[in-house]
Amino acid sequence: MNNRIELVKGDITKMKVDAIVNAANNSLLGGGGVDGAIHAAAGPGLLEECRKLNGCETGKARITAGYGLSAKHVIHTVGPVWYGGHRDEPEKLASCYQTSLELAMQNKLRTIAFPGISTGAYRFPSDLAALIAVNETKRFLMKNKFPEKVTFVAFSEEQYQTYRKLLEQ
Repeated sequence: MNNRIELVKGDITKMKVDAIVNAANNSLLGGGGVDGAIHAAAGPGLLEECRKLNGCETGKARITAGYGLSAKHVIHTVGPVWYGGHRDEPEKLASCYQTSLELAMQNKLRTIAFPGISTGAYRFPSDLAALIAVNETKRFLMKNKFPEKVTFVAFSEEQYQTYRKLLEQ
């Protein structure tokens, strides 16, 4: 199983994979953090395609082309804003991973890279977010042959160490 999951520290916009996952907002039209970085790196074609999608619900995902990115596709998922855990935030975050992996499987994508969804401006506790990410990914990979490889891309050393500890268990 662990040969299908890897962890890297770096910039998700530079990943050479079939799809990178964008931690998007409901409009899908760009924003701050990883969302803004992905839109900037992909170029204006991404925004143009996203406009046609008419947004996305929290916990769901949509797929577009990758445009100027090394990745062939972008899977946009809308993570929950953290309000203390009393508004189904963990379940909504788990759904982000489930629906993103489903899209990867449906499109027979071999490789996919995830950032830490909802851990920036949406204030989801990064330890809990990483635990949900790892658990949902392992659960999905046990039942499905696509994607063949899932990469978690940690932006900070702290995030990298959190994922590393979880993946070693």
